[in-house]
Amino acid sequence: MRQIVLDTETTGLEWKKGNRVVEIGCVELVERRPTGRTYHQYIKPDRDFEQGAAEVTGLSLEFLADKPPFADIADAFLEFIEGAELIIHNAAFDVGFLDNELSLLGPDYGNLRQRVTVEDSLLLARQRYPGQRNSLDALCRRLGVDNAHRQLHGALLDAQLLAEVYLALTAGQHEIGFGAMAEPERATRHVVLAQPAGARPVLVVQADELAAHAARVEAIRKKAGVCLWDPVGAPVELEPA
Repeated sequence: MRQIVLDTETTGLEWKKGNRVVEIGCVELVERRPTGRTYHQYIKPDRDFEQGAAEVTGLSLEFLADKPPFADIADAFLEFIEGAELIIHNAAFDVGFLDNELSLLGPDYGNLRQRVTVEDSLLLARQRYPGQRNSLDALCRRLGVDNAHRQLHGALLDAQLLAEVYLALTAGQHEIGFGAMAEPERATRHVVLAQPAGARPVLVVQADELAAHAARVEAIRKKAGVCLWDPVGAPVELEPA
């Protein structure tokens, strides 16, 4: 199974207000193992950042001025993710922005879900840790993923961290493999008991023993109303309380 862990950075929080994608980072997993293949691209947005957005990413229009627009990188980006399952934290945000970018290129580009499937790691985290903080930083701390080097939001760095978080978040029990275990050898011992020599002894119950037994049975009968030694159908008489 081929998966792409994806993150984007944008000029603001809502694409409906005209905000654009400024960075895309992707990490490839095959059969839940990183392959070493990544995709990383800065993008010229042709619009300014909203207040606070630049501080989160550390990016600026000056830095992005010589970067290609989304139209120039769209084909390479789509080729990288084609047919994969995208792993995205808060997928609605990133998918909304990327679908908007594709729509600006014309109807021929369609939308992401026509090319890929999407798994939202935020929803997975909320199912596993309901009522807790499930931001990427919080999950890194909870799952033991080292994010000390994350001072700013960066698409490739965040995708790399998310890949580790996702693998830890979804790690299940591997097949124990009982079928492969060798059947233990069963020790078989044949024990022959020696028969005593001579006639078997005959034990005779003495009269005082019979009397003691009868007294004990009668005491049980008075308390319980019946005794195991009584014959089936014997009358039951309970002792008055």
